[in-house]
Amino acid sequence: MSEEKKRNTIDLSTVNLVWFACEAGAGSSLMGARSLSKKFKKAKLNVEVKHSPARAVPEDAQLVLVHQGMMQQIASRVPGAVIIPYKMFLNDPIFDKLVKAFVDGKTIVSRA
Repeated sequence: MSEEKKRNTIDLSTVNLVWFACEAGAGSSLMGARSLSKKFKKAKLNVEVKHSPARAVPEDAQLVLVHQGMMQQIASRVPGAVIIPYKMFLNDPIFDKLVKAFVDGKTIVSRA
């Protein structure tokens, strides 16, 4: 009998900071972080988006968006975080889904 890994969850009504992580912390991912921040503001949510290279995300981070190719790296760095992967730095559908989940006050489950 295989044991299924317990995934981290978080009630978004308790979150006011999202980490947007990538490999280098520059360029396209910075634009993606700014785009996500604008979506939160447009939805009238008080959620800060901090941009960071994956290696610099603090160990106490609660919610991290990371490029799908780096999920395992960030999961080992911040094992207690809810990790949401994205594929595209700009206009990835997961960004709108995340904003809606915040608006709805949902609890989300880590994908890592």
